[in-house]
Amino acid sequence: MTELREVVVCAPLRTPVGRLGGALAPLDARALAVAVLRALLDRTGLDPAAVDSVVAAQGYPTMESPALGRVAALDAGFPITTTGYQLDRRCGSGLQAVLNAAMEVQTGVADVVVALGVESMSNAPLYTEQGRRGVPPGGLLLHDALARGRETVGGTRYPTPDGNVGTAETLRAEYGIGRREQDALALRSHQRAVAAQASGAFDAEIVPVEVPGRRGSVVVDRDEHPRPDSTLDALAALRPVLLATDPDATVTAGNSSGQNDAAAACVVTTPDHALRLGLTPMLRLRSWAAAGVDPRRFGIAPVPATHLALARAGVALADVDVLELNEAFAVQVLACLADWRIDPEDPRVNPRGSGISLGHPIGATGIRMLATLAHELPALDGTLAVETMCIGGGQALAAVFERA
Repeated sequence: MTELREVVVCAPLRTPVGRLGGALAPLDARALAVAVLRALLDRTGLDPAAVDSVVAAQGYPTMESPALGRVAALDAGFPITTTGYQLDRRCGSGLQAVLNAAMEVQTGVADVVVALGVESMSNAPLYTEQGRRGVPPGGLLLHDALARGRETVGGTRYPTPDGNVGTAETLRAEYGIGRREQDALALRSHQRAVAAQASGAFDAEIVPVEVPGRRGSVVVDRDEHPRPDSTLDALAALRPVLLATDPDATVTAGNSSGQNDAAAACVVTTPDHALRLGLTPMLRLRSWAAAGVDPRRFGIAPVPATHLALARAGVALADVDVLELNEAFAVQVLACLADWRIDPEDPRVNPRGSGISLGHPIGATGIRMLATLAHELPALDGTLAVETMCIGGGQALAAVFERA
């Protein structure tokens, strides 16, 4: 068997993260994808003909851009020889795109692959499966893809009728995590993200996006989701989503991740090819792992996934300088940290905020996190980082990266 080649990540970039219905809403997923791909070529000087494939992640696709990696590559000016496809592992999709690209490079199937993650939750489709059989009595039922995906992700054997919020409340009851703890974590997330914005910490990873409008184009160059005005009192005033059916409910819009629009991309290749192409490696992939748990408590899945990834890398959590744990819900983060025996205020955990403050554009989040940690490591003079996230349906991914 051929020995696996070393893999490095170069030029991880992202668009700003837009709010649902916000500044990026006029752009569909393809437009966001094309914007970040063009920016990647501009910033690196990479010859698009050198790219073997574009692996794209998207959680809420339509048939406007089938096999999004291919369509976006063509629209961004890549040659017809550049292949592409799309994948969906829900919240882990972006990181999975990087890992798929890495496996292609490791095995020699490809030399240079672009991993792409994108989501326009503002344009997630409303759909029906009934129209081809005629219009039933009462008319056609339209499903909201955003809500429906959360209700069906456990299949018929592991139903999640209350969506991901219901599973978060399950962890709240299991771990005895109070509302105030959750709101405190949410506030800390916003404070860290706002501080990073103010210091210019995100500038190197963000590419501005031009958004057309009736009064002319507007350039968006700043994340919309962080709230500088957030306070514990404001968070405490929000009503729990499931309060009507659960008097002990604690999960609110304020201590949960956002629904957002963004795209992110990076180049995955070998050190030798990076040198030949004039690319500067930022990260080396040390190991990765996936784990599965009961879909009804999916938020805890980063614990086994991270343990396995760390074991494969031969390191421990104590060796990690940055732990990027996506904030799907504050309660889910707190449950994972409790199992790891890590203080919620540990400065290694999401130093510049995460899903609650920066937002969670499903398909893009994994590469957004990668872009952030790639710049955090040198800023903090760190060496090792872990990226991990829970995944609706009872999965998680974790990857160990080393500063290149």
